[in-house]
Amino acid sequence: MDRTYAIVVFWSDTDQAWIADAPDLKSCSAHGATPEGAIRQLHVAMTAWLDAAKANGMPLPAPLFRQALPAAE
Repeated sequence: MDRTYAIVVFWSDTDQAWIADAPDLKSCSAHGATPEGAIRQLHVAMTAWLDAAKANGMPLPAPLFRQALPAAE
């Protein structure tokens, strides 16, 4: 991947799994039994998402999403 996209990982009670989401890539997410597993699966999904966009002549989105940084005390 030639761009760096943010990844958000959270536990889903509904799915009983960890969810990894790439907010800059519409509807690109994956799940796993562990946060690391969800991230590994998301990397596969992100590669497929970007390859499909390129193959269809669609512009790749700029990495816009930035997670807020906690304030230092």
